[in-house]
Amino acid sequence: MASPGEPNRTAEDESQAAARRIERLSLHLTPIPFDDSQGVEMETCGAGKAKAKIEVDMGSLSLYMRGKHREVQERVFEYFNSRPELQTPVGISMADHRELCMKQLVGLVREAGIRPFRFVNEDPAKYFAIMEAVGSVDVSLAIKMGVQFSLWGGSVINLGTKKHRDRFFDGIDNVDYPGCFAMTELHHGSNVQGLQTTATFDPITDEFIINTPNDGAIKWWIGNAAVHGKFATVFAKLVLPTHDSRKTADMGVHAFIVPIRDLKSHKTLAGIEIHDCGHKVGLNGVDNGALRFRSVRIPRDNLLDRFGEVSRDGKYKSSLPSINKRFAATLGELVGGRVGLAYSSASVLKIASTIAIRYSLLRQQFGPPKQPEVSILDYQSQQHKLMPMLASTYAFHFSTMQLVEKYAQMKKTHDEELVGDVHALSAGLKAYVTSYTAKSLSTCREACGGHGYAVVNRFGTLRNDHDIFQTFEGDNTVLLQQVAAYLLKQYKEKFQGGTLAVTWNYLRESMNTYLSQPNPVTARWESADHLRDPKFQLDAFQYRTSRLLQSVAVRLRKHTKNLGSFGAWNRCLNHLLTLAESHIESVILAQFIEAVQRCPNANTQATLKLVCDLYALDRIWNDIGTYRNVDYVAPNKAKAIHKLTEYLCFQVRNIAQELVDAFDLPDHVTRAPIAMKSNAYSQYTQYIGF
Repeated sequence: MASPGEPNRTAEDESQAAARRIERLSLHLTPIPFDDSQGVEMETCGAGKAKAKIEVDMGSLSLYMRGKHREVQERVFEYFNSRPELQTPVGISMADHRELCMKQLVGLVREAGIRPFRFVNEDPAKYFAIMEAVGSVDVSLAIKMGVQFSLWGGSVINLGTKKHRDRFFDGIDNVDYPGCFAMTELHHGSNVQGLQTTATFDPITDEFIINTPNDGAIKWWIGNAAVHGKFATVFAKLVLPTHDSRKTADMGVHAFIVPIRDLKSHKTLAGIEIHDCGHKVGLNGVDNGALRFRSVRIPRDNLLDRFGEVSRDGKYKSSLPSINKRFAATLGELVGGRVGLAYSSASVLKIASTIAIRYSLLRQQFGPPKQPEVSILDYQSQQHKLMPMLASTYAFHFSTMQLVEKYAQMKKTHDEELVGDVHALSAGLKAYVTSYTAKSLSTCREACGGHGYAVVNRFGTLRNDHDIFQTFEGDNTVLLQQVAAYLLKQYKEKFQGGTLAVTWNYLRESMNTYLSQPNPVTARWESADHLRDPKFQLDAFQYRTSRLLQSVAVRLRKHTKNLGSFGAWNRCLNHLLTLAESHIESVILAQFIEAVQRCPNANTQATLKLVCDLYALDRIWNDIGTYRNVDYVAPNKAKAIHKLTEYLCFQVRNIAQELVDAFDLPDHVTRAPIAMKSNAYSQYTQYIGF
C-alpha cells in the first residue's frame, strides 16, 4: 500500500521494485573477484553453491584441535549426559540454580570421580581442560568450581605452607570444605593494596582479630559466601603491636583462613555477618555474598604464611624485604585465575560461533529470480559478521593453549623472568579475549535474527554469564594498563642494552625498523603470495606495536614535566590501551602462525593457514588507516589487502561447517535447537510444543 502523499503504485511498479530488491540482495552473494594474475584462483559463487577449494581432513583437524586432555573432557560430557536431572533447565529460579550447581559440583567429584583440585598445581593444563568441559555444561558451574578449587583451594596451597595443605587439602578436594575467596571490598576491587579489612595480632591470646572497620571494607561479591561456604580466605592488612610511639605497624595485605559457618550445623559463626548479593545479570548459580567481620578471632596458624610469618611473640619474618615485594609475590601466585578466564572465554566463543554458523548454514532466505532460496551464510554481510570471528576463535584457541603451557612451566620452574612474562601475558590475553568474546556474543545473537533471541538457543544466557569475565580477576582496562607498563619497561631495557623476555624479543628488531623510514618498495608489493606471507603479516602487526610504543614513550616524557607521572599517564591513557591491545594481537598472531607451522598434517596445515591468513589480514584491514598514515602500505596495496580479505572470507565460509565441527562439541553441549546437526527445525518446534 502506498504511503500518504505517494502516488498510487501499479502492479507493474510493485513487480519492478521487487525485482530491484532481489537484484540488490543477490549482489551480497558474489564476493569481489580477485585478479588471477595475483596468484589466486576463485570459483564464481553461484547462488551459494561454490565448492570449497580445500578438502578438510576432519579427523586430522579435530585431533589437532583436541589437545592432550580430551579423555577427561569426554568423561565430563558422558557423566552429565547420563544424568539429565543435573543439566540446567531453561528458566530455573536463582535458589534452585544455586542448589543444582552445588549438586553438579559434588556429583562431578564424588560420583564421576573427577578431582580437579589435584591438578591445580600438578597439571594446570588438565585442570583447565576440565574447567572448559564443565563450562560447556553450565558457566555457573565452571565459576563455582573455580572458586572452590582455584581461588579458595589455590590460595591455601599456594600462599600457605605444609601445615595448611595437610589440614585442608582433602576437605577442599572432596568438597567437604566449601570455601570462598574474600578479597574484593565494597570500596576496593582493582586496588588490592587499598583494602581496609584488618587482621590485628593479639600476643596475649596468640590470635589474629579480623575486623571490618567501616562499610566500605565489607567483603563484596564473594562467591560461595551467600549459601554454601564454610571457610573464607580473607585478605586483610596485617597489623602488629609495637613498643614505640606508633603502637602498631602495618605489614601490608596478607591472607588468612577464617571459618564462617559451623561445619556440622552450617550456622553462621559468632562475629560474622553474611548477606546475599541477590540476583545478578548472569551466573545466578553462584551464590555471591557480602561478609562483615566484627572482631572475629582466629588462631595465629591461620595466617597463610608462605611469604611472611608471625612468631609467638609477635615478631614478623619474611624472606622478601618490602611490602611491595611481598604483595607482588602474593598476587603472582593467583595469576592462574586470569589464565583460566582467558581459556574459558575462548571456549564460550567456540560454543557461540558453532551455534551461529550452524544456524546460518541451515537458514535460507531469498535468492536469484526463479531459483531456490539460499543459505544466509552465502550473503557477504553474514560472512563478514561470522568468518573473521571464526578465525579469531581459532587464534584464541592456540594462544590460550600456549598461555596454559607457559603457566604450567612457570609453576614447575618458578623462573623469575617467566613469572613476569606470564603475569603480563595473562593480563593481556584475559582482557583482549574476554572483551572480544563479549562483543561477539551480541553479534552471534543478531546474526541469528529472532531465533537467536530465544533463551533455549543460549546466546542470552551465554552473554549474561560471560559478561562479568571482563571485570573479575582484574578489570580489563586495568589489566591492559599493566601490559602497557610492562611494554614500557621492556622499551627501557632495550635502550639500556638489557635482555628482553622471549615474548618481547621482537621489540628489539621491530623498534629499529620503526625508527627508520618504511621501505617504499615493500609498501607497494601487492601479490597474494606476499600478503599471505606470515613474515609480512607479523611484521605489520609488530611494526604497529613498536610505532605506538615509541610514540607513547615520547608523549609520557613530555607530559611528565608538567603533569607529573600520574597526570602524564592519565593524559596518554587511551594511547596506552591501544598499545597494549596491539601487542596482544601481535602475540596472538605469532602463536597462531607457530601452530600452523608445527602442524604435522599437510592438509590440516593448509586449512589452518587459510584461517590464519583471514585473521591477520582482517585485523590489518580494520586498522588500515594507521598503516596508510605512515606510508607502511601504499593505496593500491591497501586495495589488494581488502580484496584478498574478501576472498579469504568467502573461502573460509566454504569450510565453515568443518571448522566448527572440529571443535568437537556434542549436541548435548551446544544444546541450542537451531544448532543441531540434523532436524534442527523439527527439534525446535518440538521444544515449544508442536
